Amino acid sequence: MSYVAPLKDMLFVMNELAGLSTVSQLPGCEDATPETVEAVLQENARFCSEVVAPLNFTGDQEPSTWRDGNVITSKGFKEAFKAFGEAGWQGVQHPVDFGGQGLPKLVATPCIEMLNSANLSFALCPLLTDGAIEALMTAGSDQQKEIYLANLISGKWTGTMNLTEPQAGSDLAMVRTRAVPQGDGTYKISGTKIFITYGEHDMAENIVHLVLARTPDAPEGVKGISLFVVPKFLPNADGSVGQRNDVQCVSIEHKLGIKASPTAVLQFGDHGGAIGTLIGEENRGLEYMFIMMNAARFAVGMQGLAVAERAYQKAVQYAKERVQSRDLAGSPGPVTIIHQPDVRRMLMSMRAQIEAARALSYVTAAASDAAHHHSDQATRKVNQAFYEYMVPVVKGWSTEMGIEVASTGVQIHGGMGYIEETGAAQYYRDARILTIYEGTTAIQANDFVGRKTARDGGATAKAVIAQVRQTGAELAAHENSDLAAIHRQLIAGSAALEEVVDYIVGNIKSDIKGVFAGSVPYLKLAGIVLGGWQMARAALVAQRKLDAQEGDAAFYQAKIVTARFFADQILSQATAYRSAIVAGAASVLALSEEQF
Repeated sequence: MSYVAPLKDMLFVMNELAGLSTVSQLPGCEDATPETVEAVLQENARFCSEVVAPLNFTGDQEPSTWRDGNVITSKGFKEAFKAFGEAGWQGVQHPVDFGGQGLPKLVATPCIEMLNSANLSFALCPLLTDGAIEALMTAGSDQQKEIYLANLISGKWTGTMNLTEPQAGSDLAMVRTRAVPQGDGTYKISGTKIFITYGEHDMAENIVHLVLARTPDAPEGVKGISLFVVPKFLPNADGSVGQRNDVQCVSIEHKLGIKASPTAVLQFGDHGGAIGTLIGEENRGLEYMFIMMNAARFAVGMQGLAVAERAYQKAVQYAKERVQSRDLAGSPGPVTIIHQPDVRRMLMSMRAQIEAARALSYVTAAASDAAHHHSDQATRKVNQAFYEYMVPVVKGWSTEMGIEVASTGVQIHGGMGYIEETGAAQYYRDARILTIYEGTTAIQANDFVGRKTARDGGATAKAVIAQVRQTGAELAAHENSDLAAIHRQLIAGSAALEEVVDYIVGNIKSDIKGVFAGSVPYLKLAGIVLGGWQMARAALVAQRKLDAQEGDAAFYQAKIVTARFFADQILSQATAYRSAIVAGAASVLALSEEQF
C-alpha cells in the first residue's frame, strides 16, 4: 500500500482551526492564498506518494552502507533527493532572498508531515538541513549566509547538527571537542561526534556540519560552548565546492529503525584539524544551537504524527481486507475484522489521536507565524509565548503517541503485524527513536515544567487554559448530546490541568524532586487536554457546517464522532493524570538506590 495524504483533513485544520485566512494577511505571508496553498499541498502530496513513499520499505530492507569513510544511501534515495531539491521543497518556509518560497510555517507544516509519512528515513535529511538554515539565518554572519544559505535551501548542500560526544549525551556541559583560533578568522576543530544524522552520504555536493566545540580559554560547563560551521568540503570564493576538509565518517550505526538514514560517527581533525568558522560570538553556541534544536523538536513532533498516520492507513486497509471470525451480532459466515468492536476501538483510538495531534501542531505553527510576522508587538509576544509553551507538547506528546499508534497498528495485524514482510513492524521500529532524539520525553517535560510553566508563575499555562474554557462555553450553548459529552470531559480536563499547574508553581521551590517526578505525566496531561480542546473546536465547526447544510456531511459527522471518541476514551484520562502528579510523587521517590 502506498501513502495517500489526508489532504481533506489537513485543509480543514488549516482553514478552520489554525486560521489560514488570518495568517495569509500577516506581513510577508500574503502569497499564502487559499488557491496557492491547496496547489502546493496537492503537488507535495503527489511527490511524496509517487517519488518518496515507494522507497520506504525498500530502504528499510536495504539500508545505507559504509565503506572506507564513504556512505552509499539506499537505492533510489539520491535520485529522489535531487528531485526534492529541484522541485523547491527544501525551501518552502525559507526566505525568497536565498531561493526559498517564503511561505508561512503553517503551509510548510503539512508538507513536513507528508514527507515524513511517506518515508521517515528520507525526511530526516531535510529536517536537519532546515535546522541548519534556521541557525544560520538567526546567528550567521553576512558572509556565512551568502556562502551557505542558497546552497542549503536549493538542496545542493545539506546540513547536520553535531552535539553529542561519546562521553556527553544530553549533558552538553561535558562537550570536549576543541576549536583553536588560527588568527585569520578560522578555527581548527578536533574531536569526535556521535549520532550525527546524515553526517555522511552521497545525496548532495556538500555537507554543512554545525558543530559545538570549546575554544582554549572557554569557561567550563555550557557557558563555554561555541558553535562553528565545519563543511565537508571547503567552499571556494565563488561558492563552489573546494578541497576536502579534515572530517571523516569512521562508522555508521546499526539501528532498530530508520535504517535507511545513515547515523554517523564523525571524527574531526585527525590530520591537522578541520577548518571551521565561528557562528555569532564565542561561548554563545548553546544559545544558537537551541534555535536549531527548537526547529528540529517541532519537526520531530510532526514525525510522530506522520508515522502514526502511515501506520493508521495500513491498519485500516488490513482491517477492511482481513476476513476472520463471525460478526458478534450474528452473520452467515466470516466477516472482515473491521466489524469486530475491539478492532474498531483500536482504529478509532489511532484516528482520534492523530487528528488531535495534527490540529495541535498546525495551530502551534500558526502561532509561530503570528509571532514572527504580526505588526503588533504585544500580539507577537503572546503568540511567541504560546508557541514556546506548545513545542514540548508537540514534540513529547506526539512522539509518545506515534509509538502507541504504531504499536496498535501491529496489534490490528495480529501475527502478521510481527512479520516484517507486511510492513507494519517498520512503523513501530521507526517510531521508537522519536521520543529519544532532539531531547527525550523527560527532557521535553523538564523544560515544560521549569521554563514553560514555573518560570512565569503559570501565567502562559493559565492563559491557554482560559482559551480551553472559552471553547467549553461555546460547547455548553449547544443541546447536541455529542457536544454535551465533549463539554463535560473538556471542563473536567481543563480543571485537572489547572490544578497541576497550581501544584507545580506552588511546590517547585519546596519540593523540586516531587514536582519533576510528575513532569512526563504533566506533559501527557497537557497533550490530551489541549488535543481534546482542538477536537472540541473541530466538532463545533463540524456542527455549524451540518446545521447550515454546507459541504460534505459525512466528513463533518465523522469529525463529531471522532471528537466524541477522543473525549470519552482519551480526554477522560485527565483526572487520573492529575492524581498521579499531585499525589503520586512520594511513591516515585520512595525506594532507596539499594532497593532497586
